[in-house]
Amino acid sequence: MRPDNQLRPVEIQLGYLAHHPANVLYRSGNTMVLCTASVEPSVPPWMAGKGKGWVTAEYNMLPGSTVPRKSRERSKVDGRTTEIQRLIGRSLRAVVDLNALGERSIVVDCDVLQADGGTRTASITGGFIALAKAIQNELPDATIGQGPLRDSIAAISVGVVAGAVKLDLDYELDYAADVDMNVVMTGSGRFVEIQGTGEEATFDDDQLSAMIAMARHGISELTQLQRDLLG
Repeated sequence: MRPDNQLRPVEIQLGYLAHHPANVLYRSGNTMVLCTASVEPSVPPWMAGKGKGWVTAEYNMLPGSTVPRKSRERSKVDGRTTEIQRLIGRSLRAVVDLNALGERSIVVDCDVLQADGGTRTASITGGFIALAKAIQNELPDATIGQGPLRDSIAAISVGVVAGAVKLDLDYELDYAADVDMNVVMTGSGRFVEIQGTGEEATFDDDQLSAMIAMARHGISELTQLQRDLLG
């Protein structure tokens, strides 16, 4: 049994794809997400001529990532997918200086190969690594805190399960949770987003404070992994 305040084992493989310059296979327990960041030398029409760049994200779960099979989203993206990719995009933009990026667009694709809870938080954490590699490929002097990367970003889930606050919920814990929450934070400890819901339950101030403290603890560990990897 994993301790309440312990992350699932995290494995990060840079260069998983041989022919793409900025990609990472991010694994959190049995959740696996392939994150790629592609740079385009232009911006959306509504941003043209402003001297600013743009960062956006797309998210998808492959058919074999869950049981039963998830149907492919071809002509229409469902509401859950739309909500998740918007979350990923605004989380990544929170730590990018779009002026310093120049008139470039970066699209971060997060494809879930295997889902066992926490796919959106894994996508943000792994997506940042791919984004940072893409920026460093374009601007070799860019580091976290210098150039377009103002800070790092990571995310984790927390919840209340059988009265106990737990970190990094897998599917089994998430299914059993009375309260679940996703927290997105910068490496310097500032919040970007908190999504918390009681599942036919409520939570009090003490539980909220405990969940936030637990999330902060987990994100600090993820931040260190990101920074060690990116140098």
